[in-house]
Amino acid sequence: MKRWFLLLYGVFCYATFLASFLYLAAWLGNFVVPRSIDAAPTVPLGIALVIDTLLIGLFAVQHSVMARPTFKRTWKRIVGEPGERSTYVLCTSVTLLILFLLWQPLGGVIWNIQNPAGVVAMRVLFAIGWLMVVASTFFLNHFDLFGLRQVWLRFRGRPYTHLPFRTPGPYRFVRHPLYVGWMIAFWATPVMTASHLLFAAGMTAYMLAAIPLEERNLMEHLGHPYREYRDRVGKLLPRWPRATGAHRQLAQSRGWRSQPAGRSRAEPGNE
Repeated sequence: MKRWFLLLYGVFCYATFLASFLYLAAWLGNFVVPRSIDAAPTVPLGIALVIDTLLIGLFAVQHSVMARPTFKRTWKRIVGEPGERSTYVLCTSVTLLILFLLWQPLGGVIWNIQNPAGVVAMRVLFAIGWLMVVASTFFLNHFDLFGLRQVWLRFRGRPYTHLPFRTPGPYRFVRHPLYVGWMIAFWATPVMTASHLLFAAGMTAYMLAAIPLEERNLMEHLGHPYREYRDRVGKLLPRWPRATGAHRQLAQSRGWRSQPAGRSRAEPGNE
């Protein structure tokens, strides 16, 4: 019975994630939802700014604190290892739903693209961003990322095994294509209101701040392979190839000057 309950719990958490994910796309894109991010303001600007900033902060704190190894170890003792990821996904989804419910539009327009070609271009970029987000999860392991693999293995009575370190698809060119997709989705809009700008800027700042913490944990867990990957591949933007190993020896034998270790010819962005 416990295994059935855990499986149903994992499916429920995943369904909640899907609902919040789809609502977020509609909320940002002004599709079908009753009250989008660009709705008319209903409270004074100062109060709206404070509320919205606190909501972004709430999401950032929940998303970061629950992802830290120290918190995970404590949390696993409460919910058990198979349910830890599903609980994280559920808490993230609930935090997003709170944000949708309490967000206060600010009013004001930063830019308004009226050229039909420009509007289409922004809509295409918006769609590309969301497709990048979804695709990035599947290039790794979508069902492990959202906790379904963990509860399914427990249901089958099989031990959980951590996924090997791989760099498939876009991960060969940038370390954090998932974050790139989020940033495109947040910023690509034909009409940028002050409310949308605050959300996009706040979430982007959070992602940029979260990358060093995330990568520190990955280096502690994976060691040299991830350190070498970090030195070779850009965070948000691809790097130019650089001479390493045999290529450096060949360059030196021919009298060429190679790049110093740990540096590239083009500095990257982030995940």
